[in-house]
This record gives sequence, C-alpha cells and structure tokens, in this order.
Amino acid sequence: MMTGDKTTGAGAQSADEPLTDELLHELLSSPSPIDFTEARGITHRSLAEYLNQLLEAKGLKRADVVRAAGINETFGYQIFKGQRNPSRDKVLQLALAMGCDLLETNRLLKAAGVNELYCKDRRDAIILFCIDRGLGLLELNEELYRFGEEPLGG
Repeated sequence: MMTGDKTTGAGAQSADEPLTDELLHELLSSPSPIDFTEARGITHRSLAEYLNQLLEAKGLKRADVVRAAGINETFGYQIFKGQRNPSRDKVLQLALAMGCDLLETNRLLKAAGVNELYCKDRRDAIILFCIDRGLGLLELNEELYRFGEEPLGG
C-alpha cells in the first residue's frame, strides 16, 4: 500500500491529512476501534458517496460518465443516487469511464459490495492490466474479446 493513501477519499494526500501508517498507529493505540472511528468520523462509504466524491475530485460530469460507461441513463443516475445496486461489471464500466486507477477501481468495487479485481482470475488479470495501462472501456473490451473473455457490458 502506498504511504500517501488516505483511508477515505481519492486523489492526492493533502498536507493536513495523516498518512495511513499514522492512522494505523493511532487505531492500534486507541482503547477500542469504536473510539477511533468516532473520533475520526470514519464510517462505511457507500458506492454512491464514493462515485460522487470521484466525480468532484476528477472534475467530471455524471451524464458524461454514464454515457462513456455505456450504461442506460436512468439506471446510471439511480446508481449515483444510491437507489440501485449495479453489477460488478457495471461498476467496472463506471470506473473505466471515470479514468480510475487500480486503487480507485478496487475501492469502488469494495464500496459496491462485490469482489475486488483478483490477478489470479484470467478475466480480472486482463482488466487489471488494461486499467494499469490507462486503456478505456472500448480498448479493454477488445482485449477481453481477443482473449476469449466476456466483455464488460455484455
């Protein structure tokens, strides 16, 4: 894990936020995990919260992301409002449309309550490789197809 990684949120570490290692030390020094989480205001982050946080951090528009992800507009808006639970593939489509890196993508998957990308799974390995190389949804789907794997979005 990168030392500049925040426990919540995405993007660059700000000067006033402690590093993950510092937070871990603080957690382990606390009398209980509840005391630590309440003192830090740490809660479970929903998929909708994280998606909207990423939109803001990346300066993206929801409509553009939903369109680029190839997701039905109504369904996409419902995902961003927390009214619908998307499949793992739909979350991956959104991550690609937002230009998420591997860490952000896995955080989105975790927030959605689905499995993170796993390099020992052939399809996931292709997806991981493509995300790391900055490929978009179309290019990733071409790679999945080339290797005989099911593309994202059907």
